Amino acid sequence: MAQETTPIFDYNSTRGKLILSEYGRNVQNMVAYIVKLPTREERNRYAQVVIDLMGFLNPHLRDVADFKHKLWDHLYIISNYSIDVDAPYPKPEPEVLAAKPDPLKYPHQRIRYKHYGKTIELMMEKAKSIEEPVRKQHMIQSIANFMKMAYVQWNKDSVTDESIIADLHELSKGELKLEDNINLNKVEYRAPVPTNNNNRHRTNNQNNNPRSSNPRTNQSNQNAGPRNNNNPRNNQNNQNRNNQNRQRPQ
Repeated sequence: MAQETTPIFDYNSTRGKLILSEYGRNVQNMVAYIVKLPTREERNRYAQVVIDLMGFLNPHLRDVADFKHKLWDHLYIISNYSIDVDAPYPKPEPEVLAAKPDPLKYPHQRIRYKHYGKTIELMMEKAKSIEEPVRKQHMIQSIANFMKMAYVQWNKDSVTDESIIADLHELSKGELKLEDNINLNKVEYRAPVPTNNNNRHRTNNQNNNPRSSNPRTNQSNQNAGPRNNNNPRNNQNNQNRNNQNRQRPQ
């Protein structure tokens, strides 16, 4: 009596860890096979074939600079840095590839009025260093005009010149002042007007319709009247039909 064997099912959960999923399980098995080859010549030949296959599976790497170097690095990573081949590039170090970049230093500068931004404060510091009175006054007026525009865009409301001048005096710590009787540029907030593209296209189609714009067609349609009943052929047919009705027996 034959002994029954229990079928063995191969699930992903029972397999080894997939190191680089973009190349798939088969490439990883090929690399594991190359690692176990006895001679260096065979390993070099099979490794070159696997490199070509990896480039075919990921064509987007061709747009990356030194994509061949990147493929060889991936080959070493898939083999857990245990493959012994004559690569055209130096063997990567695991510590270098696994190193994390330094954290970015985000600015923690305090902005007094966020609707004006930090640039206004930098512009004020630049204006303080100007020694020519006329040029300095033009710079201050430009800063005030920009502050008024930024205020209106942020708050979607009108603002008086006195409010802008007061903010300018406060942000500059009293070092920047406008001359008397200077009016800032008039700025009004305008909400974007939605455009109905369907109506615009419908109007263009009506204007471009040759049937509605052709004067010859319109003239012919105006001149067209009821069907002409004075045709001789029609009159003859009507007369024959009347004669047949008269000859029928009562």
